[in-house]
Amino acid sequence: MEPSSRPSLAYRLYQRRLRRELQTRPVPRHIAMILDGNRRWARQNELRTVGHGHRAGAAKMVEFLEWCDELGVEVVTLFLLSNDNLTGREASELTDLFQIIADLAQQLAGTEDWRIRHVGSSKNLPDLVCDSLTSARTSSEVKDGMQVNLAVGYGGRSEVVDAVREILTSHEGSTKELADKLTPDMIGANLYTKGQPDPDLVIRTSGEQRLSDFMLWQSAHSEFYFMDALGPDLREVDLLRAVRDYGLRSRRFGK
Repeated sequence: MEPSSRPSLAYRLYQRRLRRELQTRPVPRHIAMILDGNRRWARQNELRTVGHGHRAGAAKMVEFLEWCDELGVEVVTLFLLSNDNLTGREASELTDLFQIIADLAQQLAGTEDWRIRHVGSSKNLPDLVCDSLTSARTSSEVKDGMQVNLAVGYGGRSEVVDAVREILTSHEGSTKELADKLTPDMIGANLYTKGQPDPDLVIRTSGEQRLSDFMLWQSAHSEFYFMDALGPDLREVDLLRAVRDYGLRSRRFGK
């Protein structure tokens, strides 16, 4: 880090204080992150294209994962590209996003001991992205570190539909028999995140307070934390405050 960008003494002292506080508080096992605001950040900084904002956001995601790993978080899910994005963004922006996501997947697969997994549908993604996600998963699956889920081509409602389709396809017998024994656990076992714990904490940047079709099923009992910082401006103290806030809450899981 260049001297001009070195955090101030006050910032570093506050950061240390937050870390000390977290030593006596529970840390989320699974954090789901909606790193939002990349396009606004690019416009505010008068950059030539919003793609520059997405690249800055991708770089911030790497930092975010490092912070989570240091805290002992076991699973992190990053919302990178939704089904809605695939139909609602301009072709030039999507082209940039596809390359950025492909590059990010490869970078993460070669970082530390993280295990990379694609959560989402591949059917509307270009080969560039699919091949990169598959390669990242294959090359990192033997590792034993933090699980990193990349939500690409993802939609929460579509995920549930796909899970039900899987159940129907594998079921032998009548649909009436299946209806009688269908349970939430059966659906959960067929989601993109099957075999993983549901997120304890869902974070969204940029001041927006909505899920945008992200992990609708899995977040039924999650805690939520919304912050004003735009994605590329996220700081470690922002995450530490979110985790501190989580540790102060009394989780009831609907009871």
